[in-house]
Amino acid sequence: MGSSQIIDESPSASKSYRRFALLLLTLIYAFNFIDRQIIGIISPFIQADLGLTNTQLGLLKGLLFAALYTLVGIPIAWLADRYSRVNILASSLAIWSGFTALTGLAGSFLTIGLARMGVGIGEAGGSPPSHSIISDLYPKEERAGALAIYSIGIPLGLGFAYFLTGLLLGDPENAMSWRKLLIILGVSGVALSIFTRLIIREPKRGAQDNIKAGIAALPFLTAIKILLSIKSWWAMCLGIALASFTAYAVSTWQVDYLLPFDSAQDTPYGFRKMMYILAFLNCVIYGAGTYFGGWFTQKLSKKSVRAYGFVPAISILICLPLLILAYWAPSTGIHLFFGGVLLFFIGMYLGPSFAVAQTLAPINMRAMSTALFFLVLNMIALGGGPTVTGILADVFEPTHGKVHAIRLSLSWASIAFILSAVSFFIAAKTLPQDWAAAQARNEGRSE
Repeated sequence: MGSSQIIDESPSASKSYRRFALLLLTLIYAFNFIDRQIIGIISPFIQADLGLTNTQLGLLKGLLFAALYTLVGIPIAWLADRYSRVNILASSLAIWSGFTALTGLAGSFLTIGLARMGVGIGEAGGSPPSHSIISDLYPKEERAGALAIYSIGIPLGLGFAYFLTGLLLGDPENAMSWRKLLIILGVSGVALSIFTRLIIREPKRGAQDNIKAGIAALPFLTAIKILLSIKSWWAMCLGIALASFTAYAVSTWQVDYLLPFDSAQDTPYGFRKMMYILAFLNCVIYGAGTYFGGWFTQKLSKKSVRAYGFVPAISILICLPLLILAYWAPSTGIHLFFGGVLLFFIGMYLGPSFAVAQTLAPINMRAMSTALFFLVLNMIALGGGPTVTGILADVFEPTHGKVHAIRLSLSWASIAFILSAVSFFIAAKTLPQDWAAAQARNEGRSE
């Protein structure tokens, strides 16, 4: 699978190449989130075209995608810890992009559901090899910052998805169909996969961790057992999963909430203007919060590694009142203001969480660590957040109407923020011991 791949044997690639590789991986992650989240943004068009219920929409946005995404991620990570991560990443990008194009051809809930499952299968091969590659390009002292930059792919992807939706679907007279939009995105992703395969070099495993000898991959069950025994790894994993439960619920149902809410206002923003504002908030505000969270944590961690738990915990606690203020606001403008501040703080936990997942894992298990992280994260968050919100919306809508039904559903979903903060505080308590143990374990392999 990787015999023809060029291996970068140098312990530290040139700074310019490292930056370029990181930016390309970030772009791929942006495509990952465009194709993942675009369904939540254009869901009003899909619902009107295919006649879907809120529960069916929730399944498309969440569980149908997440089920295979999480399960397939484990065997793909097993391969990524043994074979060329670049080949796996490029192939996965081509697969999920192809299924994104096929989603635009669906004519029923069954066919669009199958296409979404295909997107999930492909995207399972995105982050595990990417995280592993980045960890072999950057030392642990710079890893939180590098993974925070990589995580900016999330707000970039979301922002670009909103922008495209406003640009191509926002003109009533010349609007492109939602189907053609998905086909264009799919074809663009396939082209990017070819470029990726030709440009990125496979880095040497452990190049940034003082490892001189070759590193043999561990048996599957041994790898699982080691990861599950690390308390801080588990606490950070549950923290990011529970925070993302609410974050995914918000991001996939915001447009469904805002369109009827805004149209009932005396001075409505309108669809296109709203999409452009959401694009700005996600690209700039969410992106800034994501970068700042990684940078700030990296700075504080020089005094204590407990910062990797404290920064996410405090930022998530701030998110709880911001979500309530946003979705109980009396106007679209006030909603967008508090929603923008919410996006800044909701991005701060990503870089620190991913850095811990990579640093605490043995070097030859980094792709597996990310895959397990995402298995728990996405079954709880991506599988649960949008789906539970859709089910609750169907329960509340007959009595309260669509807008208030989504408002109530998201208010209930915000309870997960409290549980997330508790998990991050637990991680802060156990991190120093687990961090030291990980460093000793990894350096011990060079003896």
